[in-house]
Amino acid sequence: MMARQQPRFENNRSKIHPLMFMLWVAIASLCMMFAAMTSFILVRESSGNWLQFTIPTVFYINTAVIVLSSVALHLSYVGFKNGNVMLYRMMLPIALVLGCVFVGLQYQGWMDLNGIGIYVTGNASGAILMVVSGLHAAHVLGGIGALILANIHAFSLPYKKTETRKQRFARTVTYWHFVDILWVYLLIVFINVI
Repeated sequence: MMARQQPRFENNRSKIHPLMFMLWVAIASLCMMFAAMTSFILVRESSGNWLQFTIPTVFYINTAVIVLSSVALHLSYVGFKNGNVMLYRMMLPIALVLGCVFVGLQYQGWMDLNGIGIYVTGNASGAILMVVSGLHAAHVLGGIGALILANIHAFSLPYKKTETRKQRFARTVTYWHFVDILWVYLLIVFINVI
């Protein structure tokens, strides 16, 4: 009697890597958390006793910095995928440096807020801006950790386009683009509410 063979499916193109799936689940939960914060901001703003003030210019500069960082990281990823080692290794440290500059400018923004009398313990509008932007900065610091690791791999390991390295780099790029888009969203909320 002949054993019946099970059909084999070799096409894994439509499957998402389990770690990428976990990242997307984490991103979805962070989106829900920041959406809940946005709802809270809108409800709190409409309840009165809301201080209106001008958002410091450094927050706009900050936005350009994180967008440029995201562009640099994307170019690095394109270089990695296409075998352009020079582009890959040139743009990756730029993305990291710009990410660090973002955090430094974020701190400067909080100091500028303090300079105009806005403190985390003061009026709700200023406190919310500082806490929500601080929470975002904490997530950026996590991304900076991933960028540091990506830079270590880029410069300490010989270039080799393996599936494992490509997947790891893709997760870093995805997360970094997420914190970039999230900051742009938060700035738009701040501009319209504060």
